Amino acid sequence: MIQIHEIDGLLLREMVLSGAALLEKNREAVDALNVFPVPDGDTGTNMSLTMASATREINQHEYTSASKAADALAKGALRGARGNSGVITSQLYRGFAKAIDGLEKITPMDFARGMKAGADTAYKAVMKPKEGTILTVARVIAEDALRQAQAAPEDFDALFTVILQSGEAILARTPEMLPVLKQAGVVDAGGRGLLLLYTGYAAVLRGEPIDEISVDGGQAAPVEFVDDHDALEEIKFPYCVTYDIIHLNPATRTSDIDTLRRQLTRIGDWVQVTGDLDGVKVHVHTGDPGRALQFALTLGELDVHRIENMLETRRQKQQAAASEPPKPYGMVSVSLGEGFSSILKDLQVDVIVEGGQTMNPSIEDLQKAIDSVNAETVFVFPNNGNVILAAQQAAKLSPKNVLVVPTKNVAMGIAAAVAFQEDLSAEENARRMDEAAQRVRTGTITYAVRDSEFEDMHINEGDIIGLNNGKVEFKADNVRDVAIQLMQKIVTEDDGLITLYYGAETREEDANALGEELEALFPDCDVEVHSGGQPLYYYLISVE
Repeated sequence: MIQIHEIDGLLLREMVLSGAALLEKNREAVDALNVFPVPDGDTGTNMSLTMASATREINQHEYTSASKAADALAKGALRGARGNSGVITSQLYRGFAKAIDGLEKITPMDFARGMKAGADTAYKAVMKPKEGTILTVARVIAEDALRQAQAAPEDFDALFTVILQSGEAILARTPEMLPVLKQAGVVDAGGRGLLLLYTGYAAVLRGEPIDEISVDGGQAAPVEFVDDHDALEEIKFPYCVTYDIIHLNPATRTSDIDTLRRQLTRIGDWVQVTGDLDGVKVHVHTGDPGRALQFALTLGELDVHRIENMLETRRQKQQAAASEPPKPYGMVSVSLGEGFSSILKDLQVDVIVEGGQTMNPSIEDLQKAIDSVNAETVFVFPNNGNVILAAQQAAKLSPKNVLVVPTKNVAMGIAAAVAFQEDLSAEENARRMDEAAQRVRTGTITYAVRDSEFEDMHINEGDIIGLNNGKVEFKADNVRDVAIQLMQKIVTEDDGLITLYYGAETREEDANALGEELEALFPDCDVEVHSGGQPLYYYLISVE
């Protein structure tokens, strides 16, 4: 029974930390809900990494105001958002934060209004919202929560009972809205991830442990602390100090470590104090590094790693960047694989953002890449359908003129880069690039990571499968047969070029042999073979 009637910033932080921990604990189970049996199901991973960024941001201060805590969450989630599920999650927090702006504490009615505003904001962020996804789950829960709060404006216990019941009910209905879910026998992965977050919230309010709450398997993993000075919009404290406390004094207690954390919070931010009586790791941004060290000396011996003047480092970078005038155009591309990255660099792409099928880059990753290009207009090639939304959000955050070409794979990105002409306007270039990318049709070959049913095809774990423009259409017990079937389906009499990009697990001689076979099968087409170096996918084959 929840006895709390108002939530402040500190309690909101604990709720979100609990939800993020529960999501991470079940990350692999959420990943497994991805419909396609390809080895890159990543909804749980993307949402968990997004929440890791949100929790890092809210942990930088002891926010007592619910509004300020929500602002920090929204900022951190947006910065670290990965994939469509992560971007949508960040928009849920963004709308929530705007709805409770200025409130020190929030009531059940405030909370429900925040959820409704979050769902509305998330819908607006997606160009073509699809029902049966995390969007539907967020919207229905918010609508039911708002009705409950109107009926009992001071009852958090009743509110969260409705939130969780509504979530399970709408989640169970997602296969009715998306036939592909029904055929695979799963519910929407993003919706399940969102419900895990809300379940973690409720556990804190009810004083329940999350250890026994589980969807299915999944191991908890510690969140890695990332100290990225370039990501700081404002440097409030100039010195970055990191050190270890070793050989702790016999009189030191665990409570002394907690006291050190509070002392550092009073003289700085980005405080990270981890460890136990066997050793403590400390990180802090402060204006008084001497005091930061002096506090720790009462606990034991110090092993100092770094005292860096971040202001001076930033000045030097800004001076170097300002020394050259910006060029008219620049390009940023997402790529995973040394071969692909080398080809893109040869096509004058300025910055390669590592990521793609197996690890979607965050909004922050993309924004930093965009900002690092000394150009007035920057074209961005996401090269993955699950990265397009993040790229569009990153474009909005940049002061530059950023044009996102919605490429869904690296082959489309290469075609877009080839179409660039320096003497054309930005808008004309973007149009040409998009047209060139859309002309490319692709086949990809990988292996099934689980048994599944897809349309009329039964797929066994380990089968070699072929995807035609992202849709599973062929299977066999060897790569060559799938490649031939794919090309016989994709290639038309109007096509003139077939390009094989072979992956990290494919031998060059096998790729060349397949290329020769395709030349014989399609004598009117030129066939090129290049190393893509991509993991998990034996081939990405483009046809145009």
